[in-house]
Amino acid sequence: MSNQIETQITVQLENRDRISVLLRIFLVVPIAIFLSAFTAWSGSSEASAFLSGLLFLPVLLALVFRGIYPSYALDFNRSLLALSTRVSAYIFLLNDKYPSIEESEDVKITFPDVEGGAKLNRYLPLVKWLLAIPLYLVGVVYVFYALAVLIFTWFTILFTGKMPAFSGEVLLGVTQYWNRIYGYAFLLVTDEYPRFSL
Repeated sequence: MSNQIETQITVQLENRDRISVLLRIFLVVPIAIFLSAFTAWSGSSEASAFLSGLLFLPVLLALVFRGIYPSYALDFNRSLLALSTRVSAYIFLLNDKYPSIEESEDVKITFPDVEGGAKLNRYLPLVKWLLAIPLYLVGVVYVFYALAVLIFTWFTILFTGKMPAFSGEVLLGVTQYWNRIYGYAFLLVTDEYPRFSL
């Protein structure tokens, strides 16, 4: 098993729903409001929006002071990341299935086994966010690349009803890349530094 978060998304290349793709920006609003409700408690700061309601500080404190990763925090973070990934897959046109608020076969998130925190360094979580700065910088470049591919893909699906395979690879790769960063720097489920490649 990998020491990184693994993200699997079923990418729909053929038989795309052109109307859904055309109106995707409007159709995603209800589930985006639901997802944003997880950050409402922490204010409107950029940091809270970036972390999307993940339990970071309690996990950090538990790891540093007790050497334990609370199971309830792990379950919550896994479920919230899966929901966020389902919404991202829908926005990134990876499939036409509306994101479920429950688990889905189309999106699977696999966390590494943290053995209750026993496999994790107790003090590394204090600096992981800082060590991940190069990953953020590369990730921003990937995001701009993904946006260009997304625009191209949107028009391609509208005119042909099909998604190019390379578009699916790029958009899926960027999603997987950011999930690995979240796993390392914010979810704190691995001490293995994520790779830079998609």
